[in-house]
Amino acid sequence: MQVTDPIADYLTRIRNAQMAGHRIVEIPASNIKKSITEILYDQGYILKYTFEEKSDEHKQGLIKIALKYDPTTKKPIIRELVRVSRPGLRKFSGSGDIPRIINGLGTMIVSTSKGVLTDKQAREKNVGGELLCYIC
Repeated sequence: MQVTDPIADYLTRIRNAQMAGHRIVEIPASNIKKSITEILYDQGYILKYTFEEKSDEHKQGLIKIALKYDPTTKKPIIRELVRVSRPGLRKFSGSGDIPRIINGLGTMIVSTSKGVLTDKQAREKNVGGELLCYIC
């Protein structure tokens, strides 16, 4: 089955795994999903991740993500994971206009000419781009 919006599928798989209380979620790989996963790890939203190579079963490879939960309350660290730009309505922003999520406590992920960056990195490098999603 062909997915029309692979990034929305990626985010939905993470949300669903968290709601079900799973520790690990497997997602079909792509370069942009790998970049988003690395950002989630660097920002402390996930415990760890692995990229598995292509096989007969998974033609494009697989991303395995270990989800992070609060040790005392057992609630997921990621409270909100929202797709901003979608295939039917793309959202672009200049470096000065990238929105701040919860006054800088959340993270906007931006696809720029310099690669997939967080909102802070995009402002530092003075590049704008497509607003993919935000996490808080």
